[in-house]
Amino acid sequence: MTELVREVSENDQLRADIYQLLAALLRSEPSAELLQFLANLELDVDDPSEMTKAWSALKLAANQFTSEQLEEEYFNIFYGVGSGEIMPYASWFMTGSLMDKPLAMLRQDLIQLGFEREENVKEPEDHVAALCEVMGVLLLEAPGYRQLGFYQRHISSWIERFCTSLAATPSAAFYATVAQLAKAFFEIEANEFEQLQLNIPLNCPGSEAEKSAAADASLESSKPELAS
Repeated sequence: MTELVREVSENDQLRADIYQLLAALLRSEPSAELLQFLANLELDVDDPSEMTKAWSALKLAANQFTSEQLEEEYFNIFYGVGSGEIMPYASWFMTGSLMDKPLAMLRQDLIQLGFEREENVKEPEDHVAALCEVMGVLLLEAPGYRQLGFYQRHISSWIERFCTSLAATPSAAFYATVAQLAKAFFEIEANEFEQLQLNIPLNCPGSEAEKSAAADASLESSKPELAS
């Protein structure tokens, strides 16, 4: 990212942390250290929210599985012999094809935002874990309109279907609780970004209104002057 570091609210820090946790869980099977962290979560048992229910389910699952057991579950879900039970790519959920137009658009946006692909990363940039990682960084470093634009262009239209599909995969036991957490979280995120959209001025840099105004100005400047 090339943006200046901004003041981060406690809520944005928590959201960024959850994005990074989801990225870690969806990038590979959880390590023993991560499972121990999840197994020791302190939760408000009196909170009836879907998010707390999801945290509780994930905590319980973390106490029931080892990292070695989850290596096989993760492989079956995301890779399998020949193919996995789910395709964790935005292009697949948006168009039904891999390496499609959404990936090309994503790559352009990542370049504009200052992200560089690491040489050792083999997965396409539209892997759900990679998108969660980017959102985690944007929440900490980018202005609201950039967060909103990235979320709307690359995540919002398909992430609920991904969560539903992940929960329904035949091999999902631990990962059914990951899907539950992701679904509850992205429902909250949808509300967060809906409110953010209402708060962003129409002429904010990068907004649709600003782009439209710039296009109109360009059109006006290109018109030939009428002879008097």
